[in-house]
Amino acid sequence: MSAPAGAAGQAELATRGLVGHGTASPGQKIAEALRDSPVYVDPSLATAVDAAQKRELVAQINETKLPIRVVLAPLVEGDSWGGKPEQLAQVVHDRMGGGPSILITLGDLPDDIAAREWPEGAHQARHAAAAVFFQDDMKGAGLAKRVARAISIIKAGNGDKVYEDATASLGTPKPKASDGSEGTTGKDADARAGSGGSPLVRLLSLVVGPVLLLAAAGMLLRRRSRLRDLTTPFALPRSVFAAARQADEAGLRDRASEEVVRLGEEARAAQGDPAAVERALDAYAAAGTVLDRARGVVDLAGVFALVAEGRAALSKAPGALPLCFFHPLHGPAVRRIPWRPLGRREQLRVAACETCLRAVRTRRAPEVLTDRRDGRPIPYFEIPAEDSVWAATGYGSLLSGDGDSLTGRVQRGDFTSTLA
Repeated sequence: MSAPAGAAGQAELATRGLVGHGTASPGQKIAEALRDSPVYVDPSLATAVDAAQKRELVAQINETKLPIRVVLAPLVEGDSWGGKPEQLAQVVHDRMGGGPSILITLGDLPDDIAAREWPEGAHQARHAAAAVFFQDDMKGAGLAKRVARAISIIKAGNGDKVYEDATASLGTPKPKASDGSEGTTGKDADARAGSGGSPLVRLLSLVVGPVLLLAAAGMLLRRRSRLRDLTTPFALPRSVFAAARQADEAGLRDRASEEVVRLGEEARAAQGDPAAVERALDAYAAAGTVLDRARGVVDLAGVFALVAEGRAALSKAPGALPLCFFHPLHGPAVRRIPWRPLGRREQLRVAACETCLRAVRTRRAPEVLTDRRDGRPIPYFEIPAEDSVWAATGYGSLLSGDGDSLTGRVQRGDFTSTLA
């Protein structure tokens, strides 16, 4: 399978089934709707943003002359996006063929919105949307008004400053008037003084005030951490694996196809070592080969392992570990550990995720991915190596190094030779 490029490549991938298997994926459906209108509203949110409000948002976007798109779809754990706004935005962007774009979605907190843009930071869109959550006059405002405010800030191009201003007071006590009554009427001052004299109210103010302050500060830190994490290139979000484990086979296939498309876009856009880019493109092609002919969850997990190998090639971080040996849908491993398969004398060194690492250290059986042999489920690594490239390689854990890779194994036919 070659690596198609650009919008034409997206069309080819759709034709070949890499963006759905017989029917359009949720991301493809949204992308198609956005070609008709820059604002997509899921039917479940029609009461939150009605037809008139949608028309106003469309007019506002058209007036900016910017490539802004709004996707208002509910985000819940286990959905097609793993409940993550950044995943939704990335998938829709890929489905629309890439290129300069600004996508506004719901955020991952109640009454929150989020934005991503390509290229990153061109219009400070991420902070523009994030700032709305903290603006006093937006508290209790409807969804359409919050989106409209974000669009206005994006148009102005000063999202970073607006975000800093909106969050500057978090964690900072409000200044007190010298006589306790500045800026209030005499009645207000008397009432405040009277309430302040209540021991119960004073106690509540001492207890509740710091709790709310800590909560607000924690929320800000989480948001700032999320904004930083999203700028890390070529990261395969753990949310992808969390959602993949909850999906049925058809849903897992859709998720795998989305990650293959995303890897292809990242590899073609990457700058740097040409050899690394070539390895990523080879991994992209190998992942497409496996996805085209995947027989079940075990092969689809191999697609994710190949995508991870391609992303590792693009990343500048040294010594990237493969996916978890025991169950690759647990996500990237955190450490290599010694492990002896039950009933065998030889000891292996395998890559394990945090959960499986704790299980092995406490002498508990880790959760393992199973394959079928003679009609019964068994750990995938108990399949004879000649019958399964995944058993032979442990999804990357058992590779010998020195240029040995999952991509190379697939390219030389180790996967297709095992197909019945």
